[in-house]
Amino acid sequence: MKKILFITVISLFSTFAKGQTNLDTAQIERDTLAVMSHEHFVKSQDEIVTKIMGDSAYMQGDYLTAIQVYETLLQQGESAEIYYNLGNSYYKSGNIARAILNYERALLLQPDNGDIRVNLEIANAKTIDKVTPIPEIFFITWIKSLINSLNIDAWAKVGIISFILCLIGLGIFFYAKTAKWKRAGFIGGIILFVFVILCNIFAFQQKKAIAIRNEAIVLSPSVTVRSTPSESGTSLFILHEGHKVEIKDGSMQEWKEIRLKDGKVGWLPASTIEII
Repeated sequence: MKKILFITVISLFSTFAKGQTNLDTAQIERDTLAVMSHEHFVKSQDEIVTKIMGDSAYMQGDYLTAIQVYETLLQQGESAEIYYNLGNSYYKSGNIARAILNYERALLLQPDNGDIRVNLEIANAKTIDKVTPIPEIFFITWIKSLINSLNIDAWAKVGIISFILCLIGLGIFFYAKTAKWKRAGFIGGIILFVFVILCNIFAFQQKKAIAIRNEAIVLSPSVTVRSTPSESGTSLFILHEGHKVEIKDGSMQEWKEIRLKDGKVGWLPASTIEII
């Protein structure tokens, strides 16, 4: 009877393992290049040479050449390190808006990377617009920090390891001879089971952020935000390059409705911003 129950529980947990594996094979395969290691984003000798050329140009102060090289590499696939290097190149060349854009893209792929976050803060300090965000509930801020404490690859791996340990805990519960070990196996298995679920939720949230990109950076030196999607609309306020906005309505091709962190909303030409 114990064996039948144990097999049933394993089958139940396999559903979660399958979900975790699908995440690992689908999203991680899509974002493999986000891992800051040559073996993940360099696939051939030609790409190695191209990457070295970009790094060499950057070290020599030839930032325009480095930008061209990194932009070419990104046409082959997204990479947090290439976005980061590209952001550094734009920053050194004086293009703060595009530096912020590429730092944001790098951070989207690797939200746990401290170097990217620091450089982004330095670049943001050079922007003109200073907006005070609407305060969040501390619990929401804490949850976001927890989710971004690891990247999607790491959450997937932690989830799989937790699942394996959960099965071990259940095995101890079913086959231990003493009540003490049975209790320890049961409690440990339940805790790890909850952790598997949380890992899946956190990884899903990061996957959603990568798939649904609803934030953008203003690239024009300045742009007037209007009350309606038309040049004849009432002028509400002016934004300058480097400012990050949330796209509230992106259904129109020529105009986008945006929202600022302080809650202000308005319309601006789609040509003045670029999606992160």
